[in-house]
Amino acid sequence: MQVKFNFTIFRRCFNIKQELPINEQIRANEVQVIDEKGEKLGTMPLSKALDIAYERKLDLVLVAPNNNPKVCRIMNYGKYKFEQAKKEKEARKKQRSFEIKELRITPNIDKHDFDFKAKNARKFLEDGNKVRITVRFRGRELNYVKQGEEVLNQFIENLSDIAVAEKKPILEGKNLFIILAKKS
Repeated sequence: MQVKFNFTIFRRCFNIKQELPINEQIRANEVQVIDEKGEKLGTMPLSKALDIAYERKLDLVLVAPNNNPKVCRIMNYGKYKFEQAKKEKEARKKQRSFEIKELRITPNIDKHDFDFKAKNARKFLEDGNKVRITVRFRGRELNYVKQGEEVLNQFIENLSDIAVAEKKPILEGKNLFIILAKKS
């Protein structure tokens, strides 16, 4: 009886895009070595560089594989990876992301419905999101594109104190839409 195991490896969210070759993974005869303080130790055989790294209880990391001779640095690789992941996480935190919220309306929208949608659009814009207002034409309503443009212009006028239209209204198939962004 044969038992098969199916292993799945899960990685943490801290991914480093490029894994650098370390210690025995380095394939070179001679390397230029830089120590942990940033001082150049010169060009030496790989075995001697590994001995120096092991004496200092650190790793030999290949940092410039395209140079001739290849450049290696003596460092604590685990600490380096952790710091890189931390920097990446900080960069993602500082990155401002926004969503595009969509409001769908018809060309013959009622006053109350218009006010309600405008209030929602104002709330989305104040939260820092962009708003896409789409006028959907059904059946013969497609003959009245001007009426849809008027409704969109009313939205622009109503939200002009906090928003600006990124482009003029665009007709795509049976939908006419415009994207509003918060004024800076």
